[in-house]
Amino acid sequence: METSRRSFLKAGVLGALVLAAGGGIYRATQAPNPERFVLDGEARAALGAIVPAMLAGALPAGAAERKAAIAATVEGVHTAIANLPLAVQKEVQDLFGLLALAPARRLLTGISGGWAKASESEVAAFLQDWRLHRLALLRGAYGALHDLSLGAWYAQPVSWSAIGYPGPLKELS
Repeated sequence: METSRRSFLKAGVLGALVLAAGGGIYRATQAPNPERFVLDGEARAALGAIVPAMLAGALPAGAAERKAAIAATVEGVHTAIANLPLAVQKEVQDLFGLLALAPARRLLTGISGGWAKASESEVAAFLQDWRLHRLALLRGAYGALHDLSLGAWYAQPVSWSAIGYPGPLKELS
C-alpha cells in the first residue's frame, strides 16, 4: 500500500494535534509548576528506570547496594537540576513531563507499561535510539539524561574507587 503525500500530511497534523492535546491535558491535570524544579511521581520513576540503564556496568552487584546507589544517584540528579538556572530547569521539567505523560512516553520511547514495569533492556534500547536519533532535539535530550546521570553517579565518593580516583587532595579539602 502506497501512502500519498496528502495522507502523510494528514497523519502528521493529526499526530501533532494529539500530542498538543495530550500536553494540554497533562498540564491541566497537574498542579501548577513550582518556580523551581521538583522531581516527583512518574518523573522520579522515569529517572529510576533510566539511571540503571545508563550505569549498567558501574552499579554494585548486590541488590541492596544497587538499590541504594540508584536512589542516591536519583537524588544527585535532582540536586544537580535544582542548581541549574531557572530557564534550564524549565526545559528539564518539560523533558520529564513528556517522559511522565503516557501517550508521549509510548510514542517517544516505545515504553508502554509505565516506568516501574519497564525492563532495563527496554530502557537501554530507547536511550540508544535517542542517542543516535536523526532529530537533534532527541539527541540533546539523551545528552542531558546521560550527563545528569553520570555526573550524579561520579560525584559520589562510593563510585571513585572503581575508576581509580583517590579523591580530592587533602590540602584542598
